Amino acid sequence: MTIEARIRELGNRHRMLDRTIQQEMTHPSADPLRVRELKQQKLRLKEQITSLEARTH
Repeated sequence: MTIEARIRELGNRHRMLDRTIQQEMTHPSADPLRVRELKQQKLRLKEQITSLEARTH
């Protein structure tokens, strides 16, 4: 897999997590631990994307 393809894949996962977080937060009974874990996953993906993008420049 090329770096660009990996970046696209991670970007898609990042957007999906963002949607999941938004949906979770609209529920009155949202689990704060789950939301926190999802946000941490999203941050890890963003860090991976940034790292890969730095290698392409």
